[in-house]
Amino acid sequence: QVQVEESGGGLVTIGESLTLSCAARGRTGGSYTMGWFRQASGNERIMVAIISWHGGTTHYDDSVKGRFTISRESGKNTVYLQMKNLKPDDTATYYCAVDSRRSSYDIDDIRKYDYWGQGTQVTVSS
Repeated sequence: QVQVEESGGGLVTIGESLTLSCAARGRTGGSYTMGWFRQASGNERIMVAIISWHGGTTHYDDSVKGRFTISRESGKNTVYLQMKNLKPDDTATYYCAVDSRRSSYDIDDIRKYDYWGQGTQVTVSS
């Protein structure tokens, strides 16, 4: 089993920054593709940013490109999401996702990810 631990959410005002952290612990076998999805109230869960298991490839939703940066610690299943210039539309619960199986689903398909964090709330006030 793999435990996914998130931290870093909070309440900020427009234009401020936050960094989310996620660590996959437990019976990890190698490096995993990991990333973040978010779910606003009443909406579906959507991909925000993903980083490949080797760290060489990243993917971003168009709405966060240029503002968010995903990174990972070399050789570890720990990822970070640096969020800058936050907007009210960024308000959501952010979930860390882990693909431990190297699934063939598309990178933005929630079915690709077999372990999830409990979610951390990010609220951006105007």
